Amino acid sequence: MATAATASATAATRFTLLAGAGLRSRASRLPTAVRFQRQRGLTTTALLKTADLRPKEQGQPETLDYRVFLVDGGGRKVSPWHDVPLRVGDGVFHFVVEIPKESSAKMEVATDEAFTPIKQDTKKGNLRYYPYNINWNYGLFPQTWEDPTSANSDVEGAFGDNDPVDVVEIGERRANIGDVLKVKPLAALAMIDEGELDWKIVAISLDDPKASLVNDVDDVEKHFPGTLTAIRDWFRDYKIPDGKPANRFGLGNKPTSKEYALKVIQETNESWEKLVKRNIPAGELSLA
Repeated sequence: MATAATASATAATRFTLLAGAGLRSRASRLPTAVRFQRQRGLTTTALLKTADLRPKEQGQPETLDYRVFLVDGGGRKVSPWHDVPLRVGDGVFHFVVEIPKESSAKMEVATDEAFTPIKQDTKKGNLRYYPYNINWNYGLFPQTWEDPTSANSDVEGAFGDNDPVDVVEIGERRANIGDVLKVKPLAALAMIDEGELDWKIVAISLDDPKASLVNDVDDVEKHFPGTLTAIRDWFRDYKIPDGKPANRFGLGNKPTSKEYALKVIQETNESWEKLVKRNIPAGELSLA
């Protein structure tokens, strides 16, 4: 597990900022998997070719040692959380798949491990599963972070859950663990999980046949009737079989507009930037 000091030292050699007309001269000497330029807000530009990224498995599925790393075209590990750029352009974002639709293993980015691979979550040393399949591709927006020290005045003053922002992708294709898809956000649900704010951004992959038809929350109900209610109910109830109370939702228990979803992405991207710039203590989070 990376300590904050270790993460700081490692990250200092991984990232280089744009200086003047080009990268700092030392960047070419850095032995890193990826070097990228960070600019303010959602205008992050990566030197990483996302089209070359592919998942690489380590260990056997459904074991404690199983990991899915992202590697670049040269076979070098990159972080699905820190290295994949958030913004594609024109309102399109990169989405990293953790859990393929119609599966139940609770996979998630290991935020405390180097290169933040995807692994199966555990509880008391046992692998965790949802009580029933999730019906959509589920994962995260890279380069976002829900700050646990920041209270959201719109959502009952709830604090962030210390994770990247979750994405529920409603397209028809079943993706694979570690896939990096281009999606457009459509709505957001403000889930409150044991007092923590855990945003669920509803999005659709650009390669879905209905992608051109849905551009905001009302379009989802028109072309995917009942889906927003089904998403809310699924995440509200999935802990009940384990004897826990149902999750709650802020903002009137309703999905927001696309505009509000973009606001959430903007704010959590800015929180992530503060994190990687050490303006906020990383604690046990790996920035490598």
